[in-house]
Amino acid sequence: MISQSKLKYYSSLLQKKFRREEKKFFAEGKKLVEEGLGQIRYRCEIIFITNEFKEKNEEFVFSSLRNFQVEVIRTGDFNRICDTQQPQGIAAVFQFPINDEQPKLVSRKIIYLENITDPGNLGTIIRTCDWFGYSQILLSKNCVELFNPKVIRASMGSLFHVSVSENVELPFLINLKKLGFEILCSDLDGKDFSELEKLEKLVLCFSNEADGPSQELLNVSDYKITIPKTCPTGRQEGNAESLNVASASAILLHYFS
Repeated sequence: MISQSKLKYYSSLLQKKFRREEKKFFAEGKKLVEEGLGQIRYRCEIIFITNEFKEKNEEFVFSSLRNFQVEVIRTGDFNRICDTQQPQGIAAVFQFPINDEQPKLVSRKIIYLENITDPGNLGTIIRTCDWFGYSQILLSKNCVELFNPKVIRASMGSLFHVSVSENVELPFLINLKKLGFEILCSDLDGKDFSELEKLEKLVLCFSNEADGPSQELLNVSDYKITIPKTCPTGRQEGNAESLNVASASAILLHYFS
């Protein structure tokens, strides 16, 4: 039986400071835990379940969790280590994957996110990248924390499928240009994305929707692209000022996939 002091230690992982210090994070819910357990890059340290979850999921607990440390705890204790208001009764602690100081190239089509501060948007973009087969994502230093619980939930497990590197500075993009990558920056003041030919090696950049791309990012970009508010006949359709960054990313990720 796990001690209260140990539970207190794990509950501290709900705070960014302790996640960073301990290099561990929680994944809550059956689907997220399943996705994490299937990935070599993420080592599972411990799994917490309630008696109710165990009774309703006996086969899953026996078959899928038998090779991991599992602690059955009271519902009240379980709620204290969870970020969600209505937890499902299962949560796992994973260690951060081991990352080099500079990310290694694993794809010819890369996504760069600059100053994305909304965790729901970041998680949704990660999920969309996973859907369209983009396996590498780079985050600028001012993006929301990758292992924020809301990011993890919004990614619906896709966080475990793609390579995501944090604190990537613009000099890394400049080096990619030297390797033949072309930098495409999504911006309201840009060229119609559909007029651009498909590229073999590209970095597709999205920025904070309130502030737009930084001048520094625009300076290193080869193209500024936008999603026009027109139908095929050229008639303007909508009156919205802009698209949500996650919505815009879905359109462009589909086109360039």
